[in-house]
Amino acid sequence: MLLGLALFYVGAVLCLNGLWLLGRIGDNEIAVIDIFVGGITLLVSLYLAFGPGADLGSIKGAALTLLFTFTYFWVAVNRYNGADGRGLGWFCLFVAITAVPVTIQTLLTATTTWGIWFGLCWGAWGILWLLFFVLLVMKKPIAKFVGSLTIIEGILTGWLPGYLLLIGYLK
Repeated sequence: MLLGLALFYVGAVLCLNGLWLLGRIGDNEIAVIDIFVGGITLLVSLYLAFGPGADLGSIKGAALTLLFTFTYFWVAVNRYNGADGRGLGWFCLFVAITAVPVTIQTLLTATTTWGIWFGLCWGAWGILWLLFFVLLVMKKPIAKFVGSLTIIEGILTGWLPGYLLLIGYLK
């Protein structure tokens, strides 16, 4: 159920960050959702890592979820400190590289449709983080493309699977 909670709000933050990249939301406003979802994913991660029954699998889940948490907090902080985003871009490259083995392992061990979908989600997120590296560090003019893809991924990899997990349709 915690995965459904986290993914549901990851979908929200991705959709809104996509709208922000498309110029539909202001810099000061976008920080609100990034802080909120960063807080949710931080709490989920702390529970997974230190809560009752924590084991290797839940700690791995916490570590991977914290990649999202840190990204959202960094986006929010950059809206207030005036940073150009290059540091965040380099972090996004680290996460994109990390997403490669996570995607492969998730797909190789998938035994259900949800497992395959989740593996594909990791691949999609890895591509998105790589594009943020290209946008923020290499300074390529791809903000509109990245914004549109962020919205699409927000729906397909966050909001939709999160909602289906929350209503018990996916297990």
